[in-house]
Amino acid sequence: MVQWLERNIIEPGKLPLLLALTAFVLTFLITRLVTRLIRAGKGPFGNVKAGGLHIHHVVPGVVLVVIGGFGAVASGREGLGPALCAVIFGIGAGLVLDEFALILHLNDVYWSEEGRRSVEAVVLTAAVVGLVLSGFSPFGVDDLDQEEVQGRGTVIATVAGNFVFSLVALLKGKLPTALFGAIVPFVALIGALRLARPGSLWARRFYARRPHARARAELRAYHHDRRWTGPARRVQDWIGGAPDEPAAPELDRR
Repeated sequence: MVQWLERNIIEPGKLPLLLALTAFVLTFLITRLVTRLIRAGKGPFGNVKAGGLHIHHVVPGVVLVVIGGFGAVASGREGLGPALCAVIFGIGAGLVLDEFALILHLNDVYWSEEGRRSVEAVVLTAAVVGLVLSGFSPFGVDDLDQEEVQGRGTVIATVAGNFVFSLVALLKGKLPTALFGAIVPFVALIGALRLARPGSLWARRFYARRPHARARAELRAYHHDRRWTGPARRVQDWIGGAPDEPAAPELDRR
């Protein structure tokens, strides 16, 4: 079955990646559906507890990632073993990244505003893996023809150049641009040339004594966020559920 799929459906060698991505996305969607039902008090589901301790699904996710990852390394490149390990890894990764915000903040922020980071991490991961699956390779090496590939200097220069551009974009506070730039040529270059996000490492280092550049960066970030934050949050709420409204401050009745 695995060999038939690789011969007729997908490029040879990419079936495990396709299975991992499919398992990853489906696990995230199913997990979000279950957690939303639990939040609404509907259905047969409930939080998993052991001895009064709430077991977050990131815990079995880590276990599955370890099993799938080491299993993939040990099982070679062909046959049923790599495909099964890819599915296990994808399920584990979906469970882990669904609670990425919890890991980042070391606090249960699943239904808070900070919890949006989990949805962002899942969407970015799925998009980047999807680009690799569709034929792109990191740092644009796939754009080189056979003669250029034979010249190691060209390959090294291409990889090093795109890596530097991606790193600069990351230092400028543009994580999505840096990730996509590592896969799609020239995206990281655009991110590296444009102004840094306020508060990024690049802005703190190079804009501290340049008030004009700092003001331009803040103005650009303000217009960008005003245009895109609203639509992005609506999409995130549709995918992962809207966060809880912040609690109103208690009035002092004394």
